[in-house]
Amino acid sequence: MKIPIPRTTGRAPLLAALLTAVAVCAGDAVATTFPFGHHRRSVNDLGNEFVPFHAHLWDLLHGRADGGLFLNWQSGWGTGFLPDLGTYLTSPFAPLVALAPRADLEYALYAVTLLKMAAAAAAMAFLLGRLRPAGDPRAWWAAGLLGAAYGLCGWSVLEAVYNPMWMDGLIAFPLLCLVGVWARERRRPLLGPLVVAVCWTANFYTAYMATLGAALVLIVTAPHWRVILRGALTVLTGVALSAPVLVPLYLGTKQAYPGVVRDFAPAGGGDLAARLLPATYGFSTPALFVFTAVPVLAASLLFRRQWLWPALATGIALSLQFGPTHLAWHIFATPNGSPYRQTFVLTGVLVIGAWAAVADGLPERRQVLGGTAVVGVLALAAIGNEETTAVSWILFAAGLAAAVGLVLLRHRRLAAALVVGVLLAQAAATTAWGDKERLARLDDYPAWKASDTRRADALRRADGWPVYRTDSGRPQRVGNEPLALGTQGGSYYSSLTPDVLTRTMAALGGGWTSRGRNLQSLDNPVTDALFAVGARWRDGKVIRTDTRLPLVTVRPPGPGPVYGASAFRNQEALLGARVYEPPTASGACRVGTEVFFWSPDYTGTARLGKRTVKLRGQLLKWRAAMVSLGVQKVAGQRPQLPPKGELACLDHTRLRAAVDRLRATAPTAVHVTDNGFRAELRPGAGPGTVVLSAPSIDGWTCQGHPAGTYGGLLAAPVTAGQREVSCTFRPPGLTAGLAAGGAGLLGLALWVTLATVRTRRRATADARGPSAPAASEPLETASPV
Repeated sequence: MKIPIPRTTGRAPLLAALLTAVAVCAGDAVATTFPFGHHRRSVNDLGNEFVPFHAHLWDLLHGRADGGLFLNWQSGWGTGFLPDLGTYLTSPFAPLVALAPRADLEYALYAVTLLKMAAAAAAMAFLLGRLRPAGDPRAWWAAGLLGAAYGLCGWSVLEAVYNPMWMDGLIAFPLLCLVGVWARERRRPLLGPLVVAVCWTANFYTAYMATLGAALVLIVTAPHWRVILRGALTVLTGVALSAPVLVPLYLGTKQAYPGVVRDFAPAGGGDLAARLLPATYGFSTPALFVFTAVPVLAASLLFRRQWLWPALATGIALSLQFGPTHLAWHIFATPNGSPYRQTFVLTGVLVIGAWAAVADGLPERRQVLGGTAVVGVLALAAIGNEETTAVSWILFAAGLAAAVGLVLLRHRRLAAALVVGVLLAQAAATTAWGDKERLARLDDYPAWKASDTRRADALRRADGWPVYRTDSGRPQRVGNEPLALGTQGGSYYSSLTPDVLTRTMAALGGGWTSRGRNLQSLDNPVTDALFAVGARWRDGKVIRTDTRLPLVTVRPPGPGPVYGASAFRNQEALLGARVYEPPTASGACRVGTEVFFWSPDYTGTARLGKRTVKLRGQLLKWRAAMVSLGVQKVAGQRPQLPPKGELACLDHTRLRAAVDRLRATAPTAVHVTDNGFRAELRPGAGPGTVVLSAPSIDGWTCQGHPAGTYGGLLAAPVTAGQREVSCTFRPPGLTAGLAAGGAGLLGLALWVTLATVRTRRRATADARGPSAPAASEPLETASPV
């Protein structure tokens, strides 16, 4: 039976997308925020983490990256990439950044984010017409306005706008609800699982939340076990298809350095009420704002004795505040940042409820006034809340007036103009307010400038990979600076930063922020030698050094070093030689040695002569890196240091001798690929241990056996007479993921085949004559509300 597509699904998505783009751009322009002004847009992880990851994607797509889909040679001395790809870069929109020049990536990412918001609005507008076809053909404009309200909700313009991957969840919710419609109608057996697969691949985290919300919508609209079973099978098949990305990603989270375990603290009633209003902001409270007419219309259903949508919205709202359901929404782990990342689902349900109120024509005056009273009473709890301003209340009152104007104004076009105007005003003001408040409350990072291009060009000219690494140096613009500048260094920032990498660098004197997941470059001659750094940025220019080891070395047989409490002793243990001296009895270093200070928990300054360096430590949030105070030039001159810490004096002559000894036994050639390396050994190299200056993450195999570890670095045994070592990296879980994806593909093929057979049989039966539908399942075209 052919299901007619309502007229609301044509023009409504275009209207929703247009209004969304206009409102966001207007808000950013009012706030004079990039790209419409001088205020920075790159706050928190957007500039620190996500923009550099998109720069790496740009390099991959243009053939300029060091590494491939499995392995990233540029960050953290060489880490797995597929889990990061699945976390940050598998959105269908992400490759669009490759169309822009590399120096304009922030413009490109802004455009991609805006496109995602518009796509979410359009998807919701389309869904509304399919979820419940409009009784009035002229109601398409209402679907468009409600779609725009969804795309411009507070969660979108305040929270997801600087977490662009989350925007894929905003798109996923209406798409997954549409998959539910197809399950109800027994249509699209092929497209349904594919849509699920795309949503889960784009961003599994918010797709999971969107799936929970869509499941609730399906249960409300079609509470029949067969429909629910079809929907569940569709989701399971789609998730299986995305398993080649999801399984390695999941295992990557298990190998990541552990984040902080937080206890969920629900927001207070006043804060919840305040966040219903436009132009409010709070990092730890839910961004509940949506165009004020939306909750008014949804609440008006109560006065028509239609309880389903108000009850569902209320239930979801309560689940935001209850600990066990909070965990269920967030995959059973309280997030380190904002604890209300599922708020967009509540917004979507409210928008669907508002559509139920207007799809068959505007509600009665009494019903709208009743809904207005409900929303007004809820907002009373926000009186006096510090997050509200006069602008918030004025815009909120305008939203109530717009909702009432829908039924009081007799001129339809005038009413529509009022609603559109208030919608745009509320959304633009909320966008502008969010731009302002994020800059005041969160870290921010400068946009790419001409000086960054010159720095990147200088580092590119010094590049010698894989003979040696080029480190982008200190201080860093952003956490993922090697990706941003196209170098190969120790800096790395990800939710999936390997535990072995963080602990190894901490033992060697490295620093971090973000509680161990944002590793900083360590500017130290010993670690530069250990990790084959031949050039680095320092004091505004590229500094080259010949005191470095090759990428692969051969160490004596036996176990690797065991690290202790001193970072200086740990560096020597990994190098295999003593290169640091203790200070003299006067507390000063010997003239000619380089003075190093290490105090990981200290925040402040250390000084030797005219050289002053800053340290930032506050364990466990921040860890200060080991720092150089310069070469000791004056005998007996003591550095000015905090009371807690360790001072050591580096003898460069000893370091050079240690490096020369290891070079003498190093492989004659090292060939690096996108997923591994091959080292050609000198005669007589074995027995011993081949060590690659990269973290020993899971997934490496050497000569067909799992790789070992040597002080946290990748290692493989070498036997007597062995002339070559070959190691390959394969993301853990990839094989299982491919198997699950293959099973999903077979299941999908079977499902489509059965659906095709069923359709042909039904067509044959229809040709013979109509028959009554079975009473055990709802009509395929039955109205859901």
